Amino acid sequence: MDLRFAASIEYDGSLFCGWQSQQGVPTVQDAVESALTSVADQPVKVVAAGRTDTGVHSIGQIIHFDSLAVRTEDAWLRGGNTHLPPGVSIIWVKSVDDHFHARFGAIERAYRYIILNRPVRPSLYARKAGWDYRYLDCENMQQGAACLVGKHDFSSFRAAGCQASSPCRHLRVLDIHRHGEWVWFDVVADAFLHHMVRNLVGTLSSVGAGLHPPGWIRDVLMSRERSVAGVTAMPDGLYLVRVDYPSQFKLPPPAPICRFW
Repeated sequence: MDLRFAASIEYDGSLFCGWQSQQGVPTVQDAVESALTSVADQPVKVVAAGRTDTGVHSIGQIIHFDSLAVRTEDAWLRGGNTHLPPGVSIIWVKSVDDHFHARFGAIERAYRYIILNRPVRPSLYARKAGWDYRYLDCENMQQGAACLVGKHDFSSFRAAGCQASSPCRHLRVLDIHRHGEWVWFDVVADAFLHHMVRNLVGTLSSVGAGLHPPGWIRDVLMSRERSVAGVTAMPDGLYLVRVDYPSQFKLPPPAPICRFW
């Protein structure tokens, strides 16, 4: 009988062509499946809470996998990390019952987008943070973001190739903060459309830079037209921070994030 395990995965998205397996290019899914297959000595396939694009990072991607191989949680963890390439790590592994599903069982997802806001592009933080040379007014951006919180049709912030059956999402949190040259956006929702967070950040940045007043964000939302919104922010600054599940599964708490990251 197959045993089911949940696991948390951390990765540097700049080293991979996204999460989802693709032929001929390195992906996080392929790396994780290859490592777990080596531990099990038989093929292992994983299901993730969500797909992340090329360049997008994670400190809390959640997966589940089934295997006939009898291995302890520690054996999966240590063995898996032994076989993983640089840039991806398994943070924890936990046995769960077969009712747990990493994708369909998730009740909330949280992302953080980080911007280095200074005239000069980053070097040490290249591919680890977004960059905007224009000064961004966080108060104006937060004022504009207020209308986005709640359940809405987010068609204006949806990528053209998005395959979601509905553009409606419940955005619970959209908080914007600054510390020195760093600006970060914390975004929490039940689920996200393709490029939704990056489109939110790109559009709000137009307000922060003074190109539009805060009230413009409501006009963008109500238009339900992607062409009305701002640019798609670069993937470099986007981090999947955590995925939440019902308490009955007793998963380990999400990894802590430092003040700026």
